[in-house]
Amino acid sequence: MTQVDFEHWLEMTIETVNAALDQTLSEPLPPSRLLDAARYSVLHGGKRLRPALVYAAAQWAGASTAEATPAAVSVECLHAYSLIHDDLPAMDDDVLRRGQPTTHIAFDEATAILAGDALQAVAFTVLAEHADVHTDSALAQIRYLGEAVGFDGMALGQAIDLEVTGTQVELQKLEAMHRKKTGALIIASVLMGASARTTLDQEAEQHLRRYADAVGLAFQIQDDILDWTATTAELGKHAGRDQLLEKPTFPALLGIEASRVRARALVADAKQALSLLSGDTMLLQQLADRAIERRS
Repeated sequence: MTQVDFEHWLEMTIETVNAALDQTLSEPLPPSRLLDAARYSVLHGGKRLRPALVYAAAQWAGASTAEATPAAVSVECLHAYSLIHDDLPAMDDDVLRRGQPTTHIAFDEATAILAGDALQAVAFTVLAEHADVHTDSALAQIRYLGEAVGFDGMALGQAIDLEVTGTQVELQKLEAMHRKKTGALIIASVLMGASARTTLDQEAEQHLRRYADAVGLAFQIQDDILDWTATTAELGKHAGRDQLLEKPTFPALLGIEASRVRARALVADAKQALSLLSGDTMLLQQLADRAIERRS
């Protein structure tokens, strides 16, 4: 697949998931300020990397776009919930996200909390509704997503992040934290896409986990680098925020160039994991490259 083909595929993927998200967060849900806040958080921008990983993994597994879309919607709703809560005053206390006021600023803190709660519930509801089509696959997807969110996933990663803010941490602990906070949902996205039609065998799941773990960590390193090197306009959020909050980051610990070297090594490891799979993994390879080539 050429770069032009990949960009076209990515554009079509974003259009597909955006339309599905819009439909999910509309009728028959009753109109409310709560729903407005959820739609504001989900539909106004975003890279849609996690849905793209769902679709790419589904394509590798031979599943259709329609079969993968519930998982794509699910992970993006879950991601939006995490961003709403991360931006709250009790967490990172940020006022800008995707180039617009964060949800608790645009609405209010209580509405933002509830919108996040509702989006987390929607993420699982969408998968449960898909169970009528592929019961075993839907149950596997629900398990992958639940594992990514809870006490050994995103929530734990955010808790560790709050604990270590303002302190010095070793590289191993920094990577472990981000494997939970950022990487867990990226792993879930890949596994959910790959199981959109049939459940995964143990060997394939192992290689895909290795791929997604490496991509998730590389993505986070690039995030940290961009916080140091990009502008607020490029990022859609305040540049230099990590430094202001005294958060441990890869550039602070390793320096910019060593962080880039580490990210490139992780992408190489991700591609090595893919080489152990049969089938077409080109989209997954190109998304691994995108994780560290992006400027926002």
